[in-house]
This record gives sequence, C-alpha cells and structure tokens, in this order.
Amino acid sequence: MDNTNLLVGLDIGTTSVKAVVADSGKVIGAVAVPNKGMRHGNIVDIDETADAIGRALKEIANKTNAKIYRVVTGIPVGMLQLETASDLINVSDNGQEVGNNDVRRVVRAAIKSAVKSEREPIAFLPSRFLIDGRTEVDDPRKMIAHSLAVQGILLTAPASPLHNIKKAVERAGYQNNFFIPTPLAIASVALDESERTFGSIILDLGGGVTTATVIHNGQIKYANIDFEGGSDISNDVSAVLSTSKSDAEQIKLDYGYADPNLASAKNKFAVNSVGSNGQQMVDEVYLSEIINARILQIISRIEKGLVKHDALKLPGGIVITGGNSLLQGIDNIIASKLNIKTRIYQPDQIGMRNPVYSAAYGIVNYAYKMSDIDFLVISAIYGKDLLGEPEEHNEKIAKNSKRAVAGNETKVKEEYNRHELLKREKRSQGKSKNNTQNKDKSIKNFFKKFFD
Repeated sequence: MDNTNLLVGLDIGTTSVKAVVADSGKVIGAVAVPNKGMRHGNIVDIDETADAIGRALKEIANKTNAKIYRVVTGIPVGMLQLETASDLINVSDNGQEVGNNDVRRVVRAAIKSAVKSEREPIAFLPSRFLIDGRTEVDDPRKMIAHSLAVQGILLTAPASPLHNIKKAVERAGYQNNFFIPTPLAIASVALDESERTFGSIILDLGGGVTTATVIHNGQIKYANIDFEGGSDISNDVSAVLSTSKSDAEQIKLDYGYADPNLASAKNKFAVNSVGSNGQQMVDEVYLSEIINARILQIISRIEKGLVKHDALKLPGGIVITGGNSLLQGIDNIIASKLNIKTRIYQPDQIGMRNPVYSAAYGIVNYAYKMSDIDFLVISAIYGKDLLGEPEEHNEKIAKNSKRAVAGNETKVKEEYNRHELLKREKRSQGKSKNNTQNKDKSIKNFFKKFFD
C-alpha cells in the first residue's frame, strides 16, 4: 500500500502499547501489544519499551500491508505543564502582509519567553493574534501589519522523560515527528463540541496510572493524577487469591465486576492457588469486592482534587475511558461515589471497539483535524515547514530606514484588513462543501511537506 497519506497514532501505556493507523483520516488498523518497560506511566527500561513499540508497529504494518516509517505520539497529562505565553514581533516598519514565517517567528518568540529550564515545548495553543496591537484575529496571514502579537497556552514536558520516549521510538526503528497532548486527543473523539466548551472531566483508567483531566473551552484546565491503576487491581487479586499475576489479570477480565451488586455468589470459578493442592473455588462477589475496594480508594483520591477545583459541577460530567472501564458497573460506581453523571467512551470503528484504543485513535483524529495555523505552530516547535513556504532566516525589516506613514496610507491598509476579514467571513458561511476539499489538500500537504 502507498504510505503517502498514512498517519500512525502511538499511545505508549504502562501495560501496553497501542497503535492506530489511518489513511487520509479513515482508520484502517489498530493493535495493542504488552509493554514491560514502563512503571506507573514512566519508562524504566528503554529497550523493553522499544521492543513493544516495534512489535506494535510491525504488527500494524502487516495488518494493513503498508510500510510504517514515522509516527505521532501522545504525551500523557502527567508529564504536561501549562504556561501562559505571549510575545510581539515587528513585521515591517512600513506595513506588509503577514506570512507563514511571521506566524512561526511570533510563536517561537512566545514559546521562548515562557518555556522553563529542563522542559521542552510539546504544543502551543494560540488564543488570539493581534494585528498592530488592536485587531484580534484567528489567522493573521495576508493581513497588513506593522507588528504581530500572539497570546496562548504553552504545553511542555520534562526533558529527560521526553528524551526516553524519543529514544524508545528510535530504537524501535521509527521516527516520531511530533507529540500531541493525550488529553486533547481523547477529548477530540470522546467529547462533543458542547462538552469540550462548557466543561467535562475525562477519567482515563489506565493500567498503571489513573488520570482525571478537566476540559473547558477546548483546553486543559486541571489534571489530577493517581499513580495506581488496573495493574494494582490485578496485584490485589493476585495477593488475596494467592495466584500468579498473569492468572489474576485474566480472572479480573473474565469474572470481575466493579460493582459487587452485579455479581452472583452462585457463579464460581476455579483458581490455581500457590501452595495449595489443586484449585480453590471463588465466587464472583468475593472477587468483585476485592476489585471494588481498590477502585474506591483510587476514586477517593481523585475526588479531592476535583472537589477543590469545583470540577464536579461541570455540566458535561465524567466521560470514562481506558482499559479498566471494561469492568462492568464501573460507571455506576463512579456516578454514585462522586454524585455526577457518567458515561463510558470507546471508539465505534470496526476492529477498534475497545476503550484501550481511545488515546491512539484520538491522536490520529486530532492530527487530521489540525488547521493551517496548527501546522505552522507545530513547524515552529519542531523545526519543519508544513505548508511549503521556505523559512526566511533574514528578516525583511529595515530598521535604519524608518519613515512616517501617511494618514491616508494607514486608512488604506485598515480598509484592506477589513476587506480581508469580510472575505473570510463570507467564505466561512458557505464552506460546507469546500471544507472537505480544503481539508484534503491540507492533509496531503501535511504528509508531503512534514513527513517526507
């Protein structure tokens, strides 16, 4: 298969590595393989993690009969730090059209002003651009400006763990092109527009870490991380039933309930217990009580932070995802414990109907929905041109040849900007059909200019 338009979303989790591949936005394959190289969300063995990444990407390549060269990887919320960032650049003393390179320059300036020592930029979310300090726009390109300012949110990750992720992908034989914040990726598929705008909580029940991320106005507002997850539940089952961890994990999946009220004492199953002759019989209620106790401990700790930030009052409620959302009754347990509406999200595509794929699928979806401005921001961070315009390292500003701008010239330029804004408004009103065509062109440019 021609891999020109292929995009692989990679979710490196504590217990497994998930990969989802899409062709021009359409998912064509998904795999999950065990990972022994991480503990509680952090890489503790680069080679083991690289092996899991390599197996996942090779397996998905075989499934789709395609060559996978490069990937886009999610960064978990536990590594993210948010900073407000803003800066101003001079476009031209005499005023000229804002170009791609001007956008890149102002974004880089804002990032440089906000990034802290020992951290690296992952993403920058512009909230607004300002033309000459007074005209607020979403896309400043082709506007005439003397100066250009940007304000937004910078997301960074610690340099050392980020290096480990990059190195693991490289040792697997692939290249990571850029990173996407995992909570925003999940929000792009698990929440609808109103839930992202008015506020919701994404509760990701992972194998080694449980995270609750508050999404409001399309951005991350707060995150609470608990360093326990599904593997800790399995460890409890293993310890109480005196069985191996692998058997405990399978027992949890086959017979366990998050809510003991859904289990039946009449339904019993055999457990291979260490140190005993043969097998012991255990009923579903007993098993589910073990599972329920750990879940309630985790949720109680998560609850404290959510209450402190008034997050439980958000109208979107809680959307549960991650592998342990498969435990039956977990939505009812959480709804009752936190007194909030809940629902479980999992992708609905064939072959991917499992919440473990939520993050990897979200990464692919988020990348395909990026606008031209998003592409420019990514290129400013990762040093690649997505839109095909050569970067200009020599500024066009002639600082020693300033001249006064005549009043009528200023009016002409302001009228030009008003005309440009009107044109954009008219285009946006009737873009239902053109949107798809423009997005297709944008995606093709994305792959050709960024991945090649």
